Amino acid sequence: MKIIVIGSVAAGTSVAAKARRNTEEAEIVVYDQGKDISYSVCGIPYKIGGEVDSVDRLTPRDAKWFKKRYDVSIFTEHRVTKVDHEAKKIQVKDLKTGEVKEDAYDVLVFATGAAPLTPPPFDQAEYDNVFHVRNIQDLREIESYSETNQPKKALLIGAGFIGLEMTEQLVHKGWDVTIVQLENQVMPSMDADMAFRVEEVLMANGVHLHLGDTVKTIEGKGTVKKVVTTKGATIETDIVILAAGVRPNTELAKEIGVTIGATGAVAVNNKMQTNIQDVYAVGDVAESFSAITGKPIYRPLGSTANKMGRIAGDVITGGNLEHRGVLGTGIFRVFDLHVGQTGMTEKEAKAAGYAVEVLYNIKPDHAEYLGGKELIIKALADKATGRVLGAQVLGSQGVDKRIDVLATAITFKAKAEDHYHLDLAYAPPFATTKDPIHYTGMALDNALHGNPLMTPARLVEMQQKGESIQVIDTRSAKDFEKSHVQDAIHVPLGELRARAGELSKDIPTVTYCNKGVTGNAAQNILINLDFKEVYNLSGGNKNYQSYLIMLKRKN
Repeated sequence: MKIIVIGSVAAGTSVAAKARRNTEEAEIVVYDQGKDISYSVCGIPYKIGGEVDSVDRLTPRDAKWFKKRYDVSIFTEHRVTKVDHEAKKIQVKDLKTGEVKEDAYDVLVFATGAAPLTPPPFDQAEYDNVFHVRNIQDLREIESYSETNQPKKALLIGAGFIGLEMTEQLVHKGWDVTIVQLENQVMPSMDADMAFRVEEVLMANGVHLHLGDTVKTIEGKGTVKKVVTTKGATIETDIVILAAGVRPNTELAKEIGVTIGATGAVAVNNKMQTNIQDVYAVGDVAESFSAITGKPIYRPLGSTANKMGRIAGDVITGGNLEHRGVLGTGIFRVFDLHVGQTGMTEKEAKAAGYAVEVLYNIKPDHAEYLGGKELIIKALADKATGRVLGAQVLGSQGVDKRIDVLATAITFKAKAEDHYHLDLAYAPPFATTKDPIHYTGMALDNALHGNPLMTPARLVEMQQKGESIQVIDTRSAKDFEKSHVQDAIHVPLGELRARAGELSKDIPTVTYCNKGVTGNAAQNILINLDFKEVYNLSGGNKNYQSYLIMLKRKN
């Protein structure tokens, strides 16, 4: 059996390595039009910023190493130009010599990846200071240009993972950085109220944000000197980094009749097989599916690509591995803020038809007397089943641990109550006696069973509509005077039982404190006193005030 893989980054090399581990009988050949194999795209920003000292650290393996280790022949700078599946042959062009040859296969794997998007008007001319961040050659070109021209002002187009990681690193280099983002928030994959906290950190570090905007015109011939945005902003720049997303490289697959899925990527089953026998697709060219809903999704991540490649390599050589879907789990760092997410956002869950309970949990990552720092967890659970559907976590430490626990629990369909019962490691340098995960499970479970939560968004909506509601601030007079929820009544928790007669039992009531714990205690008191409908403001006044600032800034 001869296996030909088109593409040699994470997915393609994983196919080859797993297939070889399973059998010595197969001939395995990999073609890639690039110069490098199995490199870390995610590491590129950190090399540009100087945290990685050598490009060799991002390209630890080459074709010679793969040949010696796995007896796999990898041909770089070779572009597959045509596939004839009836004859099971491909046409390959050597980009160094121009020579064209044919090669035959029994099994074909598309690991062709994805191409970076070039948004208009950058696609209308060639510019020597406009770069993508997609491969090692992009890295080399950015570094070469920077060394020669010593740029000081950078324009980033796009504010996803790569865009924000690049932003952080360029600021560390002392550059003045501006971001132009089509959506009205950074990190479109997150809920707006959590992404807003990322925006605040960016601005605090001197980054200029132009959200809900695009570049309309470019000034400069051959070199971008300045741009004018659709909203009329003029931005001078020395270098432009395009990080506006990617599209799967499906052209070759389409030509032989491979089905393209709803997401625009190649449709595959859980064994990475396409609709055509003996043809597979893996990595950024392939469609995945949600581990929660089972519906197709497109999540071009290196971790997913490696899994897909391993599964395909196993199946091709007689194994039984299957793809189990993804949660879109990701994490990144922007200055001192770590940002993690997994599963569905509130927006996605509601769009999918779920009725959800939404919790904002603000707790230290470990004992405060040993330097614990605040985590903000937004988690949501399905009201019908209690299953946790997704979470977003922000903080300066401990984010990776919590997002991985949440991703694991969601993968195994854990309910809110299950999170409270997890036997997590505790010692003061690492956690609190009730870990933020425990609090998340406990508060969500309480909300699902008689102690409902109210989000700042819902409270503001009710107030704007003039709906009948009473809001009780349970904090000290000093905290109340400093800031409070609109039209709130100040009743400190210690006085609540005695003063409950001043309140109406028959209209919806919202209790709150600074972050949520005392608000919950007040909620319990009023429920026990037969108040008909009592909510705790999720995340307390701190979360509410952040939401108001976001509304003011966005409108």
